[in-house]
Amino acid sequence: MRTKIDANSLDLKDRVVAINRVTKVVKGGRTFRFAALVIVGDENGHVGAGLGKANEIPEAIRKGKEDAKKNMMFLETNENASLYHELLGHFGAAKVMMRPAPEGTGVIAGGAMRAVLELAGIRNIVTKSIGSNNKHNVVKATLEGLARMKTPSEVARLRGKSVEEVLGNNG
Repeated sequence: MRTKIDANSLDLKDRVVAINRVTKVVKGGRTFRFAALVIVGDENGHVGAGLGKANEIPEAIRKGKEDAKKNMMFLETNENASLYHELLGHFGAAKVMMRPAPEGTGVIAGGAMRAVLELAGIRNIVTKSIGSNNKHNVVKATLEGLARMKTPSEVARLRGKSVEEVLGNNG
């Protein structure tokens, strides 16, 4: 997660990916609590994920939104609203593979990964989730992979070359 983002200045949309009911057995019976996994993004490069826990579902979702706003990151996309290069993300037993796609492909991704990519503003991408399909881990693996993406200008700066030399557009 590269820079601190002021989430209050953005027009954020949110999507609830998972709601888990957790049961605790006590002397008087069972108590239920809820955990909500929420993704927030402005569909223009800013995206974050958060987990909220509470006794009622709406309160858990609200807490999840607040947590997601604290964990936002910015992604730069190419002219096709896609990635610059292929990415792999790992978290726990979840592995995700993300490949850039040409204009008109759309978002080819499963549920939890699709929510992250759509709210990040990525419109053309091909993905594959390998290993665990636990929604929490898939979301974290997706964000971890996206955080590793390097733009051509970053690569050029690291190599001490011009962007044209890195992209091979010099002739």
